[in-house]
Amino acid sequence: MKQDKTSPLETLTEIRQLMERSSRFISLSGLSGVFAGLYALAGAYAAYRYLGLEGLGYYSGQRVVSSFRGADTLGFLMADAAIVLVLAIGTGIFLTTRKAKQDGNSIFDATAKKLIINLAIPLIAGGIFCIALNFHGAFIFVAPAMLIFYGLALVHASKYTRNDIRTLGFAEVLLGLIASFVVGYGLLFWVLGFGVLHIVYGTYMYFKYEK
Repeated sequence: MKQDKTSPLETLTEIRQLMERSSRFISLSGLSGVFAGLYALAGAYAAYRYLGLEGLGYYSGQRVVSSFRGADTLGFLMADAAIVLVLAIGTGIFLTTRKAKQDGNSIFDATAKKLIINLAIPLIAGGIFCIALNFHGAFIFVAPAMLIFYGLALVHASKYTRNDIRTLGFAEVLLGLIASFVVGYGLLFWVLGFGVLHIVYGTYMYFKYEK
């Protein structure tokens, strides 16, 4: 009679992996974070050049502050942000779907849906809040608000995916809070939060779980 040579430790590991797969969506691609960061850097650079800024400030003098009230400037910034968002989401869906197939998981299972819902609620609320800030002319707080609500969204959704997402979320929130007090440097903090942190996080996730 053939004996099962599987050790109790290996059995427990397999059970743990099965439980994790059933309760968490673990097929997020680290490369999607890297690409999202690169898109954010490109979008920030486009805004920087369009506004004619000098140095690292969000705006440079009253001339640029006044330009925020123009329809052309607002339209450009909205289009710039929309392009970055579409590219980041599109790339994320493509890479995550590919990784899910490699892992034998479904990207549209119940856990993935919970992840999306818990991520979307703070993001939608934050988006509406940022529109309200623009409506009232409080432009300097838009970038901090984006970072804070995005960080809260990651923390809120982290229970349905890798715990590393929670750490990234806390970092985004902290960066947003700092930006709320260091006014005039919103674009710089935006670059650090959506650009640099995403690239660092995505690279870490890639080498930890995918390499």
